[in-house]
Amino acid sequence: MSAPKQRPTSVVGAVLGFVGFSALAGLLVTIGVTPALAVGSVTASSSVGIFNSLPDYISIGQLQQRNTLYATAGGKQVAFATLYDQNRVNDTWDNVSDNLKKAAVDGEDRRFYEHGGVDLTSIIRAGIGSVTGGLGAAGGGSTLTMQLVKNIRLAQAQNAPTIAEQKALSAEATDTSITRKLQEMKLAIGLEKKYTKNEILLAYLNIAYFGDQAYGVEAAAQHYYDKSAKDLTPIEAASLIAIVQFPTSRNLSTPKNYAANEGRRNVILKSMLQEGDIDQKYYDAALKISPAKYVKLTPPTQGCAAVTWPGAQNFCDYVQRNVGNFSFLGSTTKEREANWKTGGYKLYTTLNLDLTANAKSQIDSYAPNTETRFDLGGVVDSVQPGTGRVIVMAQNKNYTAGSGNSTQTSLNFSTDEAYGNSGGFQTGSTYKAFTLADWLAKGHGLNEYVDATPRTFSPFTQCGKKIVPSPPYSPKNDEGYIRGNMSVMTATALSVNVAFVAMAQDLDLCDIKTTAESLGVHPAKTGAQLEANPSSVLGTNYIAPLTMAAAYAGIANNGVYCSPILVDKAIDSTGKDLGGQPKSCKRAMSADVAHGVVYALKGTLTGGGTAVGADPGNGGQYFAKTGTTDAADQIWLIGSNTALTTVTWMGNIEGKTSLRQEYGPHGQYASSRASLFNAIATVNDTLYKGGDFTDPPQDEIYGTTGVTVPDVTGMSTTDAENALIAAGLGYTIGSPVASSQPQGDIATTSPAAGVSVAQGTRVQINPSDGSQATTSVPTVTGQTLKDAESALSSAGFDTSKVTVTYAQSDDSQKCDVQSSTPAGGSQAAADTAIQLTVGGGTAGTDPGNCT
Repeated sequence: MSAPKQRPTSVVGAVLGFVGFSALAGLLVTIGVTPALAVGSVTASSSVGIFNSLPDYISIGQLQQRNTLYATAGGKQVAFATLYDQNRVNDTWDNVSDNLKKAAVDGEDRRFYEHGGVDLTSIIRAGIGSVTGGLGAAGGGSTLTMQLVKNIRLAQAQNAPTIAEQKALSAEATDTSITRKLQEMKLAIGLEKKYTKNEILLAYLNIAYFGDQAYGVEAAAQHYYDKSAKDLTPIEAASLIAIVQFPTSRNLSTPKNYAANEGRRNVILKSMLQEGDIDQKYYDAALKISPAKYVKLTPPTQGCAAVTWPGAQNFCDYVQRNVGNFSFLGSTTKEREANWKTGGYKLYTTLNLDLTANAKSQIDSYAPNTETRFDLGGVVDSVQPGTGRVIVMAQNKNYTAGSGNSTQTSLNFSTDEAYGNSGGFQTGSTYKAFTLADWLAKGHGLNEYVDATPRTFSPFTQCGKKIVPSPPYSPKNDEGYIRGNMSVMTATALSVNVAFVAMAQDLDLCDIKTTAESLGVHPAKTGAQLEANPSSVLGTNYIAPLTMAAAYAGIANNGVYCSPILVDKAIDSTGKDLGGQPKSCKRAMSADVAHGVVYALKGTLTGGGTAVGADPGNGGQYFAKTGTTDAADQIWLIGSNTALTTVTWMGNIEGKTSLRQEYGPHGQYASSRASLFNAIATVNDTLYKGGDFTDPPQDEIYGTTGVTVPDVTGMSTTDAENALIAAGLGYTIGSPVASSQPQGDIATTSPAAGVSVAQGTRVQINPSDGSQATTSVPTVTGQTLKDAESALSSAGFDTSKVTVTYAQSDDSQKCDVQSSTPAGGSQAAADTAIQLTVGGGTAGTDPGNCT
């Protein structure tokens, strides 16, 4: 084995090192801040400029430490996430073990309580062992106060705004030159003037880096020993202090570092023995103990990926991405992010962990992330009407900060691109609520009829101008058999596409967009704008589920929209209550209009509505709306009671696989959404049970701008057409129908006379085929059967429907009609069956020659 490399110790080097440190000592004497020990005062005068360029003081400041998120579980606030730039808990003096304080002073700076920040004895001793090139080899004679200065400057470097500045400041703080040592000395002296010894020692213990992402003695004690810093034994304390000079090679995260740690630990224990802080017996026993005997490594639980509450990881990520928006953290985005990085905050969030766990369980069951035929996503979000508080946020793909596998994602499907990197999803028919709201706001009613017959639509009104879609817009109904006129109430319950396009044609497309925007609706992609074209009425905009949940919560809240909020209360590192996110609410529509929308959307849950089965039936009223895209690749169900609004979404993250053609654990994916919502709402209702919604006034039901269909029954076709045009309506001519009206006259209309319809609605008129027109039955009693049939035929009756019954009579009355049903003189339709009773002689049978 070759001999160990020796450090140069020539006489010249020793002298130069001594002279260099003598200069420092002389300088300190010159400026009058050290004990009166004059060494090399002539050299000192040339170094005063270095001191003059430095501030007199450096502040300990607030050290970076952990931020903690809280949420509700079991009715109590519990910590569920720890977020930090540096894993640190700032301890108070009483929460740090005396053993730690003694180990730090005995092992690092025995004269700590005697010097004024700079220990000349240590400096001179270090100088004798150094060379002119620097101080690193001999340790530099740094006191605890000087080490604190270095750590403060490192902390300041880490808070610099750019990576380049961080690197430059960090290199400056760790430079081993005499200049850097001079800087440390002056700043250490300033610290001693500003703070007490105990404050300096506590700051040192809180700021020191202990390796493996553990900053400060509290985080280090928890990480390496799974206990608090106030409970450490002398040997545990000595092992921690042994780390600070070489945190990479002496930390206790791996057994390969134990030997190096143990060597330095034993030196510190010896110092503690010499200072009387442990006795000989303890010292002798401690030397025989390996760190393996007392290390209990506990991995830090930092970051959203470490959250163990089911489903809460994405909410944690959403909170972290919103830091720049939290006004309680500062007045500007930059200040808020800097304060969050410094840390020490407790954020009491709006999330309910129990309800989120149920939502996560349900969406995992209904939209399993193990689906291999296509990339299936699923989301559940719940928002509280009247506050905007986000109570539930869960998705089927498990959270990962990296790329993950097919069951994981770093995307938050609930949120906008800026807060989760998701571009949102086409909303399908859930967007129809905004057309319905504008319809009612314009004075139309729920009982007004619109034409749901598929056809080409043109023109539309867009921002006050008439537009002709190109190519022509010809929407289809999801159920092909639906057509004809129907009330808006029915069209809403059945989610009839063409009916809503007909409504939009009577409105302004930009007004529908404005209605959506008033409820906070916006595209998920950054910088995008809501489309206001004919197809947008049926839900072609890409919107985040959380956005849609908040919009529907605004409808449930009597038309008052509240922006989503995440934090109820924040506490800073000093215990000061900073408040939380303020409610941001505004009126989006009149209460009457909101009540009308709710009234119509309640119909989706009953009869043949599209959301039948979603209502949990727990007593409170619900309204709901389904949504399905053209390709059925995205399916939605949004529902609400008065207390909580919930959105469920399942769909293709990529691709266009139809969820009406694929089956999951609960049957066809598309048809399972109602039971998914039911399973979530049933549990939500245990904490957020709603009451009854307010019914709308009659104007919202019947409208004030509709046109009443005139009664054109019995009119000629021409007269009926003129009457409809005069009323501001259009018309179509249907097929003839059986009617008591004369043939060719109008028999029926659709919608019927007296019904309110939108201006310009096409009314279908159906002529009579005359088959049920009535006429007077001729009196044929006493006539021969032959003459009677001739008389009936002349009166317009169908003789093929005449039946004959023979009865006993005089032979002279054979073949004479005795009676008729209907009787002569009564009114009957031309196709009425007529029964004649005819004389059959004394035998009462057919004579055989009556006709």
